[in-house]
Amino acid sequence: MKTQCTCLACKISFYICSTYSPRYQWTAMAPRSRQRRHKKPPSSVTPMVVTPPTVVTSVPLTLSKPDPSIDALGFFSLENNVPGLSQLILQKLNMKSYEEYKLVLDGGASVSGFGFRCLREMFQKMEDTFQFCAHCRALPSGLSDSKVLRQCKRCRNVYYCGPECQKSDWPEHRKVCQELRLVAVDRLMEWLLVTGAFVLPSGPWPCLAEVVQGWDTWFSMRHLQLEAALDAVLGSHAMNTLWANVGRPRPDPDVLQGSLKRLLTDALSRPLTLGLGLRALGIDIGKTGGSTVHVVGASHVETFLTRPGDYDELGYMFPGHLGLRVIMVGIDVSANFTQSTSTSPLEPGTVQLSGHRGLYHDFWEEQVETGQIAHPDLVVAFHPGFHASPDLMEAWLPTLLLLRDYEIPTLITVYSHQELAASLQILVDLDTHITAYGANPFASLKPEQVYSNPNKQPVYCSAYYIMFLGSSCQLDRTQLEEKVDGGV
Repeated sequence: MKTQCTCLACKISFYICSTYSPRYQWTAMAPRSRQRRHKKPPSSVTPMVVTPPTVVTSVPLTLSKPDPSIDALGFFSLENNVPGLSQLILQKLNMKSYEEYKLVLDGGASVSGFGFRCLREMFQKMEDTFQFCAHCRALPSGLSDSKVLRQCKRCRNVYYCGPECQKSDWPEHRKVCQELRLVAVDRLMEWLLVTGAFVLPSGPWPCLAEVVQGWDTWFSMRHLQLEAALDAVLGSHAMNTLWANVGRPRPDPDVLQGSLKRLLTDALSRPLTLGLGLRALGIDIGKTGGSTVHVVGASHVETFLTRPGDYDELGYMFPGHLGLRVIMVGIDVSANFTQSTSTSPLEPGTVQLSGHRGLYHDFWEEQVETGQIAHPDLVVAFHPGFHASPDLMEAWLPTLLLLRDYEIPTLITVYSHQELAASLQILVDLDTHITAYGANPFASLKPEQVYSNPNKQPVYCSAYYIMFLGSSCQLDRTQLEEKVDGGV
């Protein structure tokens, strides 16, 4: 895999562009009838039964439109709630168009002219893009000379154009104010991960994977190593530099430590969720030549600054494995994340990362069926979002049918209980054999906010999972309960 660019300009570009979470922006902007407020998922791994919606969305059977990009849909969905916001973002990022923004995200464009003279200016311009009234949605340019936007002093995450809007908005804002406080801190602290100042604890697990049932046991297992890592970054020059440039007081050490732990779970959620799928679906990780996982619908989130060692924790989850190959496939895969054509056996105990730009069903025909790429032992999709948009459903349909008909063990993750129910209904309509679903024990603990709708309840990446294998007759609720009871 090609080494990712680690220059400061590229890190800055990814950090501030990824702040707006385009994937979640779009799925969160699904039709109102499909939305409801949701809370942080329980830590229990017991699968839950969900009654599918009574109204079933019809599934189109043919592709008739260009392949949609969930990142593009997410960016432009900002306009739905705050007209003019996307242009404000481009202006503050010193970019002329979304195409330039996308090229930077993909790692396919030079960012030498990005235009920030110092870190203080960068953080200020990033904060400027959050300055719109959370109640009336007014941007600074739409205010009279006598008005200025002021932050909520409690959460430091939302703005109001005056006391009237703040008072009117309080019944809604009070429900999320405390959680948005965490969002505001995490958004800044993420800088430490992007620049490499926060090195995640890693190394062989001192206990069996079966013992590590979630983050509580993971933190307990890594306790001494984790405490040393947190102490090091809390006292680091990078931490001091961060809070000297963000224009707000430095929080207490326990607040910063909590943020680092949440960021750690966000970074490790994907590899450990892959491990959950390998274990739950009974994949043989002792196969000669190594095992292969395909991550479908991958985007810049999974690929832009991903380094070869970022999935080492997946390997430590399976001591004695004979090699794990993780191939990320999607139309939004970073240009710097190179295509893999190797089918040679892996070295035992190694985890190999690679990527391919394109739709998965095309990748299957061109690479897998021709023998250039290994047949997958497991396929994983992080937040595919096909429940939220007919266009995305059209693009996902050939892949979902392929996974079903070739009986490939598959795991998908979703953000919310409502998204879980809608996705289950679609998969049942497609006659997939759902083996289990429920709360993900390795969900990220970092709250995700709908940027353009700040008072919407935050959610958590990979909060729930669905696993399916092959096809079955359509299941009613009773049959689905029986399948889930027999699952993970």
